[in-house]
Amino acid sequence: MNRRHFARSIAAFGLTMMSAPFAQAAPAKYLLDKEDSVVGFTYYLDSDGTKGSMPVQSADLQLDLRNISRSKIDVTLSPKKARAGFFFATEALKGAEVLDVRNHPTIRFVGRRITGTIHDAKVTGDLTVRGVSRPVTLNAQLFRQRGTEAGDLNNLSILLTGSLDRHDFGASGYAALVGPQIDLRILARINRA
Repeated sequence: MNRRHFARSIAAFGLTMMSAPFAQAAPAKYLLDKEDSVVGFTYYLDSDGTKGSMPVQSADLQLDLRNISRSKIDVTLSPKKARAGFFFATEALKGAEVLDVRNHPTIRFVGRRITGTIHDAKVTGDLTVRGVSRPVTLNAQLFRQRGTEAGDLNNLSILLTGSLDRHDFGASGYAALVGPQIDLRILARINRA
């Protein structure tokens, strides 16, 4: 693909996304495609980032692309099925000193406030880990899925990024080995119900 064609494609994508908020008048329910969505996280062993993942158990998503502040997000994760890069780290993650999945089988995020635009939004909500709820703010961007027609808002991708301190939630085990910061990169594929 030459530069001119690439630039035109990006411009067309931008125009499509800029007009997207006016194409929909009220909140619409979207269903999460669990198979194509990835809840990724990075933790730090001696300052080296190690990637992990965790599946979504359920999601209640209602998006108002005209006024994103009216959108609703409620997502539940399944830490029992988390993967932390290698076997021993995965077992430690699920154990009583970190996520304690035996006593806390879910992690939940409920959006309370959404500001900005579909291109650059902030989603502030309550994250509950180990029974401890704390406010967390994530950066969010909304995109049409690759291969969809311009103006088609039925199949979208949401990219959420941010960081948190695991000690805020009591997930403080192995502090001498693992740093406090957890970086999040969540790619959610959603389809209009």
